[in-house]
Amino acid sequence: MSGRPARCSTSASVVSSHDRVEAGSRQADDAGHTMAEVVEAIKRVSEIVAEISQASREQSEGVALVGQAVSQMDQATQQNAALVEQSAAAAESLSAQAQQLVQAVAAFKLAKHD
Repeated sequence: MSGRPARCSTSASVVSSHDRVEAGSRQADDAGHTMAEVVEAIKRVSEIVAEISQASREQSEGVALVGQAVSQMDQATQQNAALVEQSAAAAESLSAQAQQLVQAVAAFKLAKHD
């Protein structure tokens, strides 16, 4: 009779251990699925970061092109300002020459014929 309770106790212990092993196995499976989801989420975040990085590079290149265009427009504006100054000086010189011509021609007054 003393063997029976020991067998029941051993059998219950085996069942309990088996249940714990199964629970641990389920937890390990769940942890594996969770880790796979985390890895997949990290991949998606990495892809998004790569896209943001690419967009930043493109934006930087665009800003650089705009800077170059503004620099070229500034140079053209400076050249135009210089040309305007030269044109103004030439116009002033022509005006002075025209005034001198008027005075020179005034010395040759023609007589009026009636």
